Amino acid sequence: MTTPTSGTQGIQAHLAKYQGDSYVDGWASLWDKGDDLPWDRGFPNPALEDALVQRAGTIGGPLAQDAQGQSYRRKALVPGCGRGVDVLLLASFGYDAYGLEYSAAAIEACKKEEKENHSWYRVRDQTVGKGKVTFVQGDFFDDAWLKTIGVPRNGFDVIYDYTFFCALTPDLRPKWALRHTELLAPSPAGNLICLEFPRHKDPLAGGPPYASPSEAYVEHLSHPGEKISYNAKGLVNADPLREPSKAGLERVAHWQPERTHTVGQGENGVIHDRVSIWRRRD
Repeated sequence: MTTPTSGTQGIQAHLAKYQGDSYVDGWASLWDKGDDLPWDRGFPNPALEDALVQRAGTIGGPLAQDAQGQSYRRKALVPGCGRGVDVLLLASFGYDAYGLEYSAAAIEACKKEEKENHSWYRVRDQTVGKGKVTFVQGDFFDDAWLKTIGVPRNGFDVIYDYTFFCALTPDLRPKWALRHTELLAPSPAGNLICLEFPRHKDPLAGGPPYASPSEAYVEHLSHPGEKISYNAKGLVNADPLREPSKAGLERVAHWQPERTHTVGQGENGVIHDRVSIWRRRD
């Protein structure tokens, strides 16, 4: 569910009509119109590609062995996957990759993208091969789509969140964080990769995309399902003495990527985006 940083007034006005859980209908209607999709970057974010290469020791490779010593492909999920570019990238690295979208039109766009066979979806390691690609229509917060693809809760080894967090109104963030704890595999196998964007936007400017500083990810993922207060400047009220929830996620890596989309950069190419990796505390 990717979003632009400029020229969004029309989209913002449109989505303002869809409050609370009905936000999904607002996004779906934009896909159904299909005439103005300015959030689509057209290719995977290079920060994800670099993370899969440079942080493989943390994330884990696409292949693993079960208790019986049988090899299997690890599962990766991209919620709000848009045109599916990141799903196809993950599959090119060898993961069985799943893309979730609420809109039927978006799912069709994903399937069209898959047929394009762009060079950035090339198989990265011939000994590993390409993973299976599955696009599924459904609501991130509902379990029906899990049943459709036959994956249980806590069944995803990798979840990638780029412009899903910032597309949600801040009041949905507790629910977003809690849902990740329900979908992510136990630690250390399960890793949530967040490409934090837009960190540099004025929190009072509204959205989408809503300002998403690193502190917001920390507070919500450390206390999933709990209401997090925001101050008059639109920033989270972070209490350094507050204990993280035992049911929450912990950040195991955090860095500035060497490359990212131009929307995550400031003047002179200064990179504002950050990448974080999270695991369940249990």
